[in-house]
Amino acid sequence: MLTCDGLRLAQDDFALRADLRLPKGRVTALIGPSGAGKSTLLSALAGFLAPVAGHIAWDGVDLTDLSPGARPISILFQDNNLFPHLTVAQNVGLALRPTLRLSNTEKAQVAAVLDAVGLTGLGGRKPGALSGGQQSRAALARVLLGDRPVVLLDEPFAALGPGLKAEMLDLVRLKLAGPERLVVMVTHDPDDAKRIADDVVVVADGHAAAPVATAALFDHPPQALADYLGKRVG
Repeated sequence: MLTCDGLRLAQDDFALRADLRLPKGRVTALIGPSGAGKSTLLSALAGFLAPVAGHIAWDGVDLTDLSPGARPISILFQDNNLFPHLTVAQNVGLALRPTLRLSNTEKAQVAAVLDAVGLTGLGGRKPGALSGGQQSRAALARVLLGDRPVVLLDEPFAALGPGLKAEMLDLVRLKLAGPERLVVMVTHDPDDAKRIADDVVVVADGHAAAPVATAALFDHPPQALADYLGKRVG
């Protein structure tokens, strides 16, 4: 379980508080208006932003003071964070060895994960030679190969068309979600949450609310979510 106890984040005149319990084996969506702090919360979980108060823990181990690389967390950004001078296979292989001095067994692992995300035979290409959807698949492959128990998705598929985005979300559900892994996904689109999320955390008005089952939340949205969706409550 990922826990945020008394977490307080601040940047300039922005502040966010969060007290959360996010169990493993779930896909949890963070939804709310632009500027509410969804990506800020992900940055803190990943270790890129230090909290001004509170603690972050995974399975009882305090992560608050650990560097990003020391945390059991992978994060996938909207720009996919692929290195343009490396091949697709090399970009994915970074999940195993930053030096890219891979053994034959490790090279086989890279090829297998590329197969798993639908990039068979494309490992030798540079990211610039791939479509947007293929680049997203390559970034997802690296996360899969890293095999960390917490995966954070900061709207990595927002630039894709509706069909490709739905395809990538389904791939996340199929390949990343599992009983020992927590997936936390930032989205502005309620349809994304409805498609793959088990739970939703509403981030609004300086607060990240406790997670609620997706269907129940959208059937009876709190005022903050109703305002964001443009719906009436009651």
